[in-house]
Amino acid sequence: MSSPGSPANLQAVRAWFEENFRTRWEMGASVSIWQHGREVLSLAHGHCDRARTREWDQETLVPVWSATKGPAAVCCLLALEEAGIPLECPVAEVWPEFVGGGKANIAFIHLLSHTAGLCALDERAPIYNYDAVIEALERQRPLWEPGTRQGYHARTFGFLLDEIVRRLTEAESLGEYYREVFGSPLALDFWIGLPSAQWERVSPVYPGKISISNSDQPFIKAFNTSGTLTQRTFTSPFGLNAVSDFNQSEMWARGYASMGGVGSARGLAKFYAMLAQGGRWEGVQMIPETVVRRFEQTLTQETDAVLLTPIAFSTGMMQDPMNEDPESGGGKLRELYGPSRLAYGHPGAGGSLAFADPENGISFAYTMNQMEVGALPGERVAGMVRALYA
Repeated sequence: MSSPGSPANLQAVRAWFEENFRTRWEMGASVSIWQHGREVLSLAHGHCDRARTREWDQETLVPVWSATKGPAAVCCLLALEEAGIPLECPVAEVWPEFVGGGKANIAFIHLLSHTAGLCALDERAPIYNYDAVIEALERQRPLWEPGTRQGYHARTFGFLLDEIVRRLTEAESLGEYYREVFGSPLALDFWIGLPSAQWERVSPVYPGKISISNSDQPFIKAFNTSGTLTQRTFTSPFGLNAVSDFNQSEMWARGYASMGGVGSARGLAKFYAMLAQGGRWEGVQMIPETVVRRFEQTLTQETDAVLLTPIAFSTGMMQDPMNEDPESGGGKLRELYGPSRLAYGHPGAGGSLAFADPENGISFAYTMNQMEVGALPGERVAGMVRALYA
């Protein structure tokens, strides 16, 4: 029987990747897989544009949407650790103005597990006005009793973490802190706030097409229905709603910690390769192992109030939900992150995915420019993960 990372399994990943271009509408895409700190597979193929004037290669950068949340969560946890602040501590201890709207009891762990009830704003704050968004969050009342319900904080998550990192460190933003602590030391081809020198390397992204088969998903229906919690969440703060907005250099440069990351599959996979080794890289402990272990420990799992499907979260990372039906014999409800219960990572809108599997020493990242429709990645990447662990 082959094991994860074996030549046979890597060849199966390659075969699925190539088939994506023939039958699954792939345009340009990359895959990077690392095991025990070295890259064991690097794939890149296709084009950066529909006119096929630019070839996609291993150096191509692309917006990865919410796959940004994984590195952002690591930055926030490390900043809290370095300041000696436990996750159970109220956010207001670091950010006094946060108490507005009755939020004195919200702790960092509520923000990081998407249970704070701050996924949607009652005020219309423009996403490009950082201070206005922060002030709206300070005034916002929780939509439910913090810790009692799980609802994905699609956009507000990044602003909450960014403000915490700014207050705990001397960095001007979470993206700057990420670059100082991880991006530059590890030479990562992934940015939260892309410098202009890198702009010419970015591929545009293209929206997915809604087909009959996926148009009846509860998430798609709620996303397109005015006034639902799902739609309010994905439009709070407002702005940047068209896919074409993510092809603007101004968006890449701003470094939105929820969804503004731009990079290569190799850059993301290398970051998770460090995490898969307990936070060590080339003999240097980049993050205390006690912090890294938190990503393996599930904090909450339920049918998410925003994504409308079972989702599990550890501390800022997504995990595969477990089947809790005692008669089923357990196991995972889905395996986006492979079979290991310890694996964690984060997907991005349209299909991008990055994760760490510390049990097998593996990290994986997939980036692409032709988006799919839906809250979670589809068959193009799910098939490669299955092949990796077959």
